[in-house]
Parts: sequence; structure tokens; C-alpha cells
Amino acid sequence: MDFGLVLQTDPPASQVVSLMKRAERNGFRYGWTFDSAVLWQEPFVIYSQILANTQRLHVGPMVTNPGTRTWEVTASTFATLNDMYGNRTVCGIGRGDSAMRVAGRAPNTLARLGAAIDVIRDLAEGREAQVDGNPIRIPWIKDGKLPVWMAAYGPKALALAGEKADGFILQLADPYLTEWMIRAVRDAAAAAGRDPDSITICVAAPAYVGDDLDHARDQCRWFGGMVGNHVADLVSRYGEHSSMVPEELTEYVKSRQGYDYSHHGRAGNPSADFVPDEIVDRFCLLGPVEAHIEKLRALQALGVDQFALYAMHDARESTIDAYGSGIIPALG
Repeated sequence: MDFGLVLQTDPPASQVVSLMKRAERNGFRYGWTFDSAVLWQEPFVIYSQILANTQRLHVGPMVTNPGTRTWEVTASTFATLNDMYGNRTVCGIGRGDSAMRVAGRAPNTLARLGAAIDVIRDLAEGREAQVDGNPIRIPWIKDGKLPVWMAAYGPKALALAGEKADGFILQLADPYLTEWMIRAVRDAAAAAGRDPDSITICVAAPAYVGDDLDHARDQCRWFGGMVGNHVADLVSRYGEHSSMVPEELTEYVKSRQGYDYSHHGRAGNPSADFVPDEIVDRFCLLGPVEAHIEKLRALQALGVDQFALYAMHDARESTIDAYGSGIIPALG
């Protein structure tokens, strides 16, 4: 199993770079960041510094979207980083939540997202693609490589990930839901004539190593609020008791009362007060080293290829180090 570190690009950028260097020293192979231009600093500028200060780390957004950047700009940016530092980038992409809504726009449609996945990958790897009806090819790209991994929860998005994406990003670590969603992605891949096992499966969730579970839960409760924001869209689209979406995912959002993006992805987020301890325990990895290893082995048995840990809490360094000393070696 591979491991990734997920951070927000809060200033100073030097701290983001420092934590990514720490992650690489501890055996992490991926460095991910949020991508929301209004809420945080520009990630692609920071990726250049991360790549310059590491040797093996692959970097990318978790996740970008096809609405806030034109597709040829996204492709050229990834390709430039790859040309400078070797093919060490991955494009995580989704419909766009905070990035679009904070700017007053609706998230992108799945049709637009599916088209963007093909175009961004083709352009970044040096092939011609149609952009707004015009054939475009970036002539200087040689031997470019850009895996595109898609984030999804709902049935139509899961199907799209199976049909088009090189990887699937699931932003929660509940084994039951992980199994359900991996199956949906792989079934869609098989129906599209693809090899289901060729799709990389990445589970992303907060991890907090320590014995004080109450404190760990409070530090990671924000994640249930963030997931609930996506889930609320599914409930409005499919209904509260739809067979299309498991109740294990949707039940807890009934008491949700809106969402404030100014606290998005942050410990102490007041918009996550509705999230019960049970959801935090199911969606996150909390407790001593042994508890993390046990849950990660269960996820690995379901076909998870990478665990990407969110470190938006007060124990970032100690959690990264604990993973490096005792958890990553156990899952290697």
C-alpha cells in the first residue's frame, strides 16, 4: 500500500513544503493538497517547490475541477512540472465543491467532468484534443504522463470514474462504504470494456495517532461535515431512502444545518457539530498505532492501493512520524 499526505495550502507555503519533505522522509510517496483559489494559496506554485525539495514524491490536487481553470492551462501546468522534475504529478479531479461554490458558481456537471478528464490527460501527454470545438496539441510535450484520478460518492459519479479515470479517490475510510463504492467503480469499468483492476483505488481520510480518542474525534470531526456537504447533494438528488445510495452514507446528514466554507477542512469547524462520534470513528483513522494498522489492513484487503491521510489537526508532525516509524512499514 502506498501512502499520501493531504494538506491545505495555508500560508506560509514554506510550512507546506516542510511537511511534505517530512512525509517523504517517513516513506510517503504522494503529496496532495486542496485546490480552492479563494480559500487557500495557489497549489501549483507550491508544487514546484515541493518537487524541487523532494526526490520521489508525486504531487497533485485533491481535487481540482474543470471549471476554475481552462483545460489547456491545467494540462500545460502539469506537463511543465513533469518536464522540470520528471513525471511526478497526478491530477485528482472532481465536480468542484468549495472552489466553485465560494465563487458563486454551481459545481460542474458530470458530463463536463468526463469530457475534461479525457482532454486534460490527452493534452498533458502530448496528444491532440478538442477544446471548445478546436483541435489543440501542446507541441513541446515529450514523453508526458499524467494519471487522472476522479473523486466520487454518488452512483453516476462512481460510474464515470470506472468508465474514464485512471484512479478513484474515495474521501472516507469506512470499510463497508469503501467495499460498496469500489465494487461500483469496477463494475462500471468492466461494463465499459476496461480492466477493473487497472484503476488505482485511493482512500483519503483524516488520521490522528494518539490515545485520547475524545480529543482526536474533536480534531477530525470537520471531516464528517465536509463529507456531509457532498452527501447532502446526493440526498437532494436521490431522496433520503434511495436504493441508489447506501443509508450508511446518508443517514447522519438529517440534522445538518447548512455549511460555512470559511471553516472548510479545519479542526473546530462549527458546521460539523451535527456529526456524531460514530461517523468520525467510521470515516477516520483514530487511536494508537495498532488501531491504524488494523483498519488499513482491512482496507487493503478490499483493494485499496493508497491511503492518503488528511493532517488538518494539531498533531501533524507526530502523526506523520508515527506513520513512518510504525504504520507504513507494517503495510509495506
